[in-house]
Amino acid sequence: MKKYNVAIVGVGVVGIELLRCLRDRNFPLNEIRVFARSRRDIVVDGNAYHVEAIGEASFDNIEIALFAGTEGEKGASKMYAQKFIEKGATVIDNGGDFRLDKDVPLIVPEANREAIASHKGLIANPNCTTIQAIVALAKIHRRCGLEKVTLVSFQATSGAGREAVDSLWQETIQVVERNKDLDCFSVDKKYNARRGPFPDQIAFNVIPHIGSFGDDDYTSEELKVVKETHKILSDDSIKISATCVRVPVFTSHSEAIYFTTREETNLDEIIQLLASSPGVKLFKHPSYPLPLNVEGTDEVYVGRVRRDPFQANSFWIWVVADNLRKGAALNAIQIAEELIKK
Repeated sequence: MKKYNVAIVGVGVVGIELLRCLRDRNFPLNEIRVFARSRRDIVVDGNAYHVEAIGEASFDNIEIALFAGTEGEKGASKMYAQKFIEKGATVIDNGGDFRLDKDVPLIVPEANREAIASHKGLIANPNCTTIQAIVALAKIHRRCGLEKVTLVSFQATSGAGREAVDSLWQETIQVVERNKDLDCFSVDKKYNARRGPFPDQIAFNVIPHIGSFGDDDYTSEELKVVKETHKILSDDSIKISATCVRVPVFTSHSEAIYFTTREETNLDEIIQLLASSPGVKLFKHPSYPLPLNVEGTDEVYVGRVRRDPFQANSFWIWVVADNLRKGAALNAIQIAEELIKK
């Protein structure tokens, strides 16, 4: 089997997960090189890696370059992707800089792996929120067509990077320490201190604000769901609306998704389509997936499948996935696996 020289750009939470996924899936590695803003040595699961300073590095002999996205070197693909491509590498970018570029395929392998063949040196990984929704809905769309999708996300702090995870941990410690001698009815849950990357305290709280607000009061995260889903499914006619919420969870995003199909269908068929969808693990009533239980796993988990009793061909599903694995690193590695097959 041919082995490949692979680069990882960024050693934040997604960069670390990329290193794990390469090992976990026995990707055919010849040499792995790791880049970040500054030179250092790191250890991941007992494996030592030397991190090169990307501004001083040569990119010769690299065949696949995996960019971790904003959790690593923010905007790194804008600065360095073309330099890797010029040296002969194919770039798979987890960041948001090129996702909607018409010349860059945006890939969820379970939905549109065939589009990989159209790449011109750069392939984009979708946003984590979009990926798990697409895995759950792709086969339903192919069979029944999606008329409308309404998505509410409950997103883990790790989606905003390492500092965000630390904010949840530190704020929780401060609230617990300050109130440890009080009973639960007199606890002051407000923690008035620096909150890291969030607009308000995340511990014991939820924040309906991810990304920046646009003129229409939708956030950039919510608009990603709309635009990326249209591009991946090659169907701009799907009516999509989203509300994205940050919740006090370390890892794994949850989504409540309501959808209406164009073709007539029923609950039994929707359940059958989900059960046979690649990458989906279906929970049957009364069980359902929880973010804590799916952390560190690779599937997209679906439960709470039910029909709308007042609207024909309309259904609710509950979708949970590890946002660092399938929502980021794993999806990128799966793209690389498809790439080397070709």
